Amino acid sequence: MIDVYSWATPNGHKVHIMLEECELAYTAHPVDIGAGDQFKPDFLAISPNNRIPAIIDHDGPGGKDLALFESGAILQYLADKTGKFLPTEPAARYTTLQWLMFQMGGLGPMLGQTHHFRIYAPEKIDYAIQRYTNESRRLYGVMDRQLGKHTYLAGDAYTIADIASFPWTRSWKNQGIELSEFPNVQRWHEEIADRPAVKKGVDVLADLRKPLVDDRARENLFGSTQYSKR
Repeated sequence: MIDVYSWATPNGHKVHIMLEECELAYTAHPVDIGAGDQFKPDFLAISPNNRIPAIIDHDGPGGKDLALFESGAILQYLADKTGKFLPTEPAARYTTLQWLMFQMGGLGPMLGQTHHFRIYAPEKIDYAIQRYTNESRRLYGVMDRQLGKHTYLAGDAYTIADIASFPWTRSWKNQGIELSEFPNVQRWHEEIADRPAVKKGVDVLADLRKPLVDDRARENLFGSTQYSKR
C-alpha cells in the first residue's frame, strides 16, 4: 500500500495518474496548500521542502517503508518498482529521463510562473506577464516539434515523460496559449486525456480544491509564510 500526500495540482496529478496507470493500491491524503497544511510537522517529516506530492511506500525496497518527495523522483521510483513507463534499454531510458528533466526544470516552473503572474499576482506586471507567456509559448513549440516526429515525448511509447508533462498542459488557456496553434501538442494532449487512468488520476482530490483567492491562501502560497524558518 502506498500513502500519497497531495493536492489537486499539476504536480499532484502526475503522481495520481502514475498510480492509476500502474494499478497500484494507494490512499490519497489531502494536503490543503491554501490552508497551510504543507507546513505541518508531520508533512515536513516526509517532504522537507514543504511541497506536494510526497509518498510513503509501505512495501519499499527490502519490504521497508520508503518516503519520497519530488514528483519526478516519485515517478521514476514507481516506474522502476513496477517495470512500467520507463524503458530499461539505456538509450531509450535516458531519452525518457531527459524529457522528464525538461518538464521538471523547464515546463513546470515556467508555466507555474505564467500562472502566477497572469492570474494570482496582486498587481499586473506587464514585463513578467510577457516574459513568462513568451517562454511558455517557446516550450509548447519545443514539444510541438518533438511530437511532430514521435507519437510521445520520448519516442513512440507512452512514458513518465508524458505523465509528468500532461497535467501542466491542462491549463493552457490560463497560460495565454491557444492549443490549436500547436497541433501536435493538441493531438498528444487529447489522446492522453482520453486514457482511463488519466481520467481517474485527475479526479483524485479534485472535489476538495478551492479557488486560491482568499487572504489566507495567498499568504500561505505567496506570502512571508513560505520563507519562515522551520
